[in-house]
This record gives sequence, C-alpha cells and structure tokens, in this order.
Amino acid sequence: MTARDDLPNDINTAIRWPLFLTRLGMGAEAIVRAFWPLWSVIFAGLAFLMIGLQDLLPIQVVWAAIALTVGGALWALIHGIRKFSWPSLNEALARLDATMPGNPILAAMDSQAIGADDEASLAVWTAHQARMRARLKDAKAPEPDLRVSKADPFALRYVAVLALLVAMVFGSVLRVQSVSAMGPTGSDLASGPTWEGWLEPPRYTGLPSIYLNDIDSARLETPVGSQVTLRFYGEVGALSVNETISNRSAPTDTAEDVIEASIQTAQEFEVVQSGSIEIQGPGGRYWEVVATPDRAPVVFRDEEIEVSYDGEAQIPFTARDDYAVAEGMARIELALSEVDRRYGLRRDPEPRAVIELPLPMPIAGDRTDFSETLIDNFSQHPWANLPVTLNLTVSDEADQIGEAVPDVIDLPGRRFFDPMAAAVIDLRRSILWNRDNAADVALLIRAISHRPDGVFRSSTDYLRLRTILRRVEALSRVRMTDDQQSEIAQAMWDLAIRLEEGDLEDALERLQRAQDRLSEAMRNGASDQEIAELMQELREATDDYLRQLSRQAQQDQQNNPDQEMTQNQNSMEMSQNDLQEMMDRIQQLMEEGRMAEAQEALEQLRQLMENMQVTQGQGQQGQSPGEQAMEGLAETLREQQGLSDQAFRDLQDQFNPGQGQQQGQQQPGQQGEQGQQQGQQGQGQQGQNGQQPGQQPGQQPGQGQGENGQGQTLQESLADRQRALRQELNRQSQSLPGAGTEAGDAARDALDRAEGAMEGAEEALRENDLAGAIDNQSEAMEALREGMRNLGEAMAQQQQQGQGQQGMADGADPGQQRDPLGRNVGSNGQIGSDENLLQGEDVYRRARELLDEIRRRSGEGERPEEELEYLERLLDRF
Repeated sequence: MTARDDLPNDINTAIRWPLFLTRLGMGAEAIVRAFWPLWSVIFAGLAFLMIGLQDLLPIQVVWAAIALTVGGALWALIHGIRKFSWPSLNEALARLDATMPGNPILAAMDSQAIGADDEASLAVWTAHQARMRARLKDAKAPEPDLRVSKADPFALRYVAVLALLVAMVFGSVLRVQSVSAMGPTGSDLASGPTWEGWLEPPRYTGLPSIYLNDIDSARLETPVGSQVTLRFYGEVGALSVNETISNRSAPTDTAEDVIEASIQTAQEFEVVQSGSIEIQGPGGRYWEVVATPDRAPVVFRDEEIEVSYDGEAQIPFTARDDYAVAEGMARIELALSEVDRRYGLRRDPEPRAVIELPLPMPIAGDRTDFSETLIDNFSQHPWANLPVTLNLTVSDEADQIGEAVPDVIDLPGRRFFDPMAAAVIDLRRSILWNRDNAADVALLIRAISHRPDGVFRSSTDYLRLRTILRRVEALSRVRMTDDQQSEIAQAMWDLAIRLEEGDLEDALERLQRAQDRLSEAMRNGASDQEIAELMQELREATDDYLRQLSRQAQQDQQNNPDQEMTQNQNSMEMSQNDLQEMMDRIQQLMEEGRMAEAQEALEQLRQLMENMQVTQGQGQQGQSPGEQAMEGLAETLREQQGLSDQAFRDLQDQFNPGQGQQQGQQQPGQQGEQGQQQGQQGQGQQGQNGQQPGQQPGQQPGQGQGENGQGQTLQESLADRQRALRQELNRQSQSLPGAGTEAGDAARDALDRAEGAMEGAEEALRENDLAGAIDNQSEAMEALREGMRNLGEAMAQQQQQGQGQQGMADGADPGQQRDPLGRNVGSNGQIGSDENLLQGEDVYRRARELLDEIRRRSGEGERPEEELEYLERLLDRF
C-alpha cells in the first residue's frame, strides 16, 4: 500500500515533530547535493582575494580569474537550481517509516482487506494496529546524509574549504576591497581621465607598499630596486609621465620614442637612482624621489678561536646588513707560503679542494646584526694544525657580497700529548700531504717501533702499527690510489686515538695516565680549554681511585675488626677539600702560565696518591670464599698476562730475530717475577689432579719453554699452557659466590666469554697464528677484568647487607669507622657523611656545576628514555 497525505489525527500527533525534522534533513541533503559546486567556487574566489594574489599578479590575470570565477558561480547556480527539489511529505513519511521495524506508519494507516466480518480476524487486526501505533511513540528523525563523495570524487569542495581557511589565517578580509582599486569608478570616467600609481619596495626590505594617489606632492625616500606601477584611464595621451629615476631612455631613443613611452596607459619601471616623478595632465602630481642605496653586508671575526680537547673548533663571527643577511660561507685554503717545508712537508702538496662551510644563520630573529659561531672539527683533515687562510663572506637578498679581511691561522685540530700518538699523527699527515712520502714514512715507522718495550701499553697496538707498516711498505713500491691513501690514513688515526686514550680500566692506571697527559700538556703549552678538560679527567680518575681505596679499607676493617688502622692507612686520611684545593691550585697555576710551579704541584699530588695505594694481604688464612675466588681470578689474570707477553716476544722474534734474547738479558727481573708468580699459583691453586693451572699434563714445573722433553715446539707448549689455564678458569667459575644476584650472574657471563677467548687463543697458537692468539688473549684478559669487577660488586652487596644486619644486632656505631678521606662512614652503610662537606661559595659553585651538567645531559636526545625522564624529574624538583 502506498503512503497517503491524509494522516489520521492520532498518527499525525505522534509523528509530527520527527516527520518535520526528517523532511528538514532531506531538504539539507538536497541543498548540499545541488549547490556544493556553487559554494566551492565562492570559497575559492574569496581565498584568492583574501590572500592578496590580486596584488601580486598582473591585472590581466586578475581580471581573467575574476571572470572565470563569476562564470563558474553562474554555472553552478543554474545547475543547482535545476537539480534542487524540496522533498515532499510522502517522501519524508517513507524515510521516517523505514527507520522503524515493521513500517508502523504504513501499518497504522492500512485497513483490513479480507476477514473484516470475522470477529476473530478483526480482533487480531485491531491488536496488530494497536502495537504499530504504540511504536509510533518511539519514532526518531534519521540523521541526514550530507555526503557528496560520489558527485565529487576528487574532493574539490575540501580543497576550496582548505584554501579559505588558509586565507582566513594568513590573509585578511580587508584585502578583498583592493579589487575595487584596479579600475576607475563610473564617476571618474564621467569626469575625465584619471590615474593610479603604486610604489613597492623590494620584498626583502619588509617595507610597505605606497599608494601614490594618497600621497600629495612630497619628498619620497625608497630603497634602490623599488618598483613603480602607473595606470592611466580615459583618453589616450591625456596623461603622461616624466621621470628621471629609472634610466629607461636609451641614448639612441628619439624624442618621438620618449613621448610614446610616456603616454602608455600601463607603465612599470624600477628605481635605480634619485630623481623625480611627474604625472602631466588633469590631476597630475609631482614627487621628489630619494633612492637610498642598499649597502653591502659586513662580516668579521671578533673573538679568538676556541678548540676543545677532541679538536672541535669554535670560530665566532659577527655579520651586519642594513636589511638582512641572507647566507654566508667560510673558505679555508692552505697558506703554503707560511708552512714550514721540512721533513714530510718538503715535497709539494697534492692538490686538495678548498674547505667550504656554510656559516650558521639565526633561525629566528633579526638578521641585520647578529653574532654566531661556526663549529666544526678539522682534526682528520690533512691541513690540521697547519697555516691556512680563513676567508668569511656573506651576501644579502640583493646578491651583494661582503668579505672579511683574510686571516692566516693554524687550522684548529686535536692535539696529541702521547709521544707515540703524536708521532703517528705526524706520519699520517706526511702520507696525506704527498703519497710519495710513503717510503720515508715506512722507514720512520720501523724506527719508532724497533724497541716496543716501554712504548706500547698493549701488544695489540704494536701489532696494528706493524700491520700499517707492512701496508705502507707494499704501497710505497707502487702508486697508491686515493682509496688506499684514505684507508691508511684512517687506520693511523684510529691507532693514534687508541694510543692517546688507551683502554684503561684499572683506577690506578687511569689516574696515572691522567697525570701523565696533564704533565705532557704542560710541557707542550696546551690551551686553557684543553687544560680544563684534562683537569676534569684528572678529577674523575681521582674520584674513581678514592672509591677503590674506600672499598678496600672497608673490606680490611671487616676482615680484621679488632685490628687497628696501620700507619700506612692513617696516612691516607685527608680532607676532600684538600684534594679539591690542590687540583684547583694546579689548574690556576697552569692558566696563569706558571708551568714550573704547576708541574711541581702535580708531582706532589702524584706522590700523595701513590702513598694511598691499596696494599694486598700476604696470607689467605681466614679469607671468605668470595675473597679466595677473587684471589684465584687475579692469579689467573696474571698467568694469562704472562702467556700474552711470551706470545708477544715470540712475535717480535719473527720480525727481529735476536731481539727477544736481548730483551731477555735486559729484563731478567721480569722473568724471575713471572716464575715466582707461577710458583705461587702452583702452591695456592692446584686443580683436582694436583697440576698447576699453567702446567701441562705430565710436565714438570720449571721445564723450559723453547723445546720441552717431548720435543714440542714453543707454540705447542704455549697452547698446552693456555689449555690448562682455561681448564683452571672453568673450575674456578663453578664455585663463584653471588649466585642468583645480578652482579654474580654478570660475573659468570664474563668468565664464560673469557673461557671462549682462551679457547680461540689455544687454537691460534696451535696454528702458529701468534697475532690472532694475542688478540684472543687480550679479549680474555678484558673479560677476566670485567668478571672480577662484577664479582667485587656482588661481594660488596653481600658485605653491606651483612654489615647492616650486624649493626642492628650489636648496636655498633658506624660513625667510628673512617674512609680513606678521613670521613665518618654513614649510619646506613654509605661512604661518607655530612662532615667536611663544601662550605660557603664552594657549595653554590658546585650546585651550579651539577645543575648545568643535568641540563646538558637532559638536552642529549640520544640518551635512554628512562635516563631523560629521571633528569627531567631532577630539574622539576630543583
């Protein structure tokens, strides 16, 4: 049955409001689907005008765009009117009825077709209609469907809306009225000829445009390069212009050409000089124009160049311009006439490209006058620490260039204070200066590495240098390529860094290394910044060493609680302020140039720290299982060091036959000490089979190392000793304390890596690969050290827990104990207390240093997220 317009009153009352809303929503759907092209065209036209494009484009393009917009709007309006149809009541009734189950509106309006005479059938029909009429009370208007994606598959309506929003944010509604200024009004045309004019300064100046019709005859100041636009309306020739600011007239132009050019209805010319503009005719004007020149930018270096310890250079500069500096460039060229042409620099240098670096510009703010710093690291460049010419240039938007006075400076680079590292860097520069120096460099490398004892701290460093030597000697016989030259230079740089920085894990070695580098810096005349960084390294190494002394002192007191402090331990007590003042005094002396006094103070600090060295116990009676394990691992480490030294001497014999015998004669004390250590290990750490850790099965102690009784070679003997040492390490790792703790598990993992490295060293020794064996032995010793550190942490945790429980049970006074700095031990087991803390200005100075360090670390995005969150909490709190 179809819907009808004559609704019963009860049905009309129940669905009147939902039906009205449904019809209204359907009307909105019809309007959107019919007129979306119209409002899209209107939005696009408004965006065009509000953003101000009519002021930038030629007037012909603007009028064409306006005509196109008006035409499109008319077409969209006609199309919408033809397509639009307001929904009828029956359509709205059908839409509303379809939203409810069972179509209750049609059912309530329906009548019974058959069975009207049957009372039972009539009762069923009456009950059905009653249910349908009850459902009408729940009628709700459906939401209108305003989507037109099928009619607009390219979403042009959204493009128009987006353009309007951008124009509303970045444009202005007031710009729409500028369209009216593009043509004369009806009254103007009726009154006779008229004109319009604009004066637009260059965009980069930031100066506003001037509407000449609003300016009476007056004196105008405008930058050179400003654009003048004139429009004449009315009879052609009634108005003309006479100007002397553009030099438009060529020397060959006739008087007729000048007159014809002056009466053109549209004229544009650029201000290139001071002069005048005169509009001749009805309503004419006269302006005296003063062209202000755009001065070239200026740049100069205003402060000294600062170089950090790792070679990072900071070159400060200042730039100025009357409007804004656009960009800048730093050019660095080799000042060959200033170079000391000796040694590896005797030959002519190979041609290299000029170093060009863009100068940093302010990201935000004024660029008319600013100071910035060019930061870069030239340490690996062949010209590092050689005389170069630094030339700074800047330019503005008018492409004018300003240059600074060229400076001849030493190209900043990292300085190496280790003598061997400095020698390697010097040879590296010779290779990069001219590859023909390869033969001379090879001879010098062979000379400085002839007697490596006492020069190289690690056998790996010596092997790396020998590898570089073989490579340089091979390439010296042929013409090395650019890639080969770069490869050798990178290998020498890496070796120099390793020699300079080292791989020092022990606190005492790190402290001595920091003192040596600082002493070398004093002799070589380091800069203030390098001194500050080396002093900071010395402070950190001193703090690490003092913590080691404190832990050792606590262990000694715990093992011998009734034994008083010895005189040597008492000599270690001193104030933290005393150490701080001594190091501050050293830094102050160095900054003042009093190097002799600073060297003497550093020597006093060295002697003081040597007097605080930890002495090891002589006996093993009463030692805990953890201490016995630590002592056993220490012996294993010493034995592994002895094996590595022996392999290193054997490798030297391969390159320099007979040198090992000379070294053996020169250093009998070292061999005796090694034998004594092996004897002690045999007494204190015999395995289950009664053999010594470094002894072969069936080999007698003290048997020779060259050829044993069974005719084994030296490498086979070393391999057997390496195997026995690995087996001993495996036995020791089975009984390590601290199982189940994080530090104890880390110690076991480190010892497993050491055992794997020992196995690799054993295989390399059996294959007569001494270089590979030394590398594996170095890895084994590194893993052993790490395991011992982790084991020490596990033991310290256990001791701290036991110490706290004993203090709670016995009521002991932990304040009676003192650490190596003479401070009382805190009540909760921590090292130190509030005694002898910084006072006065030192408190605020240290607080500022800590806060600056926290801020610096919080700005390093590469740090873990947990650490950054912790640093942010610290900053929020303090």
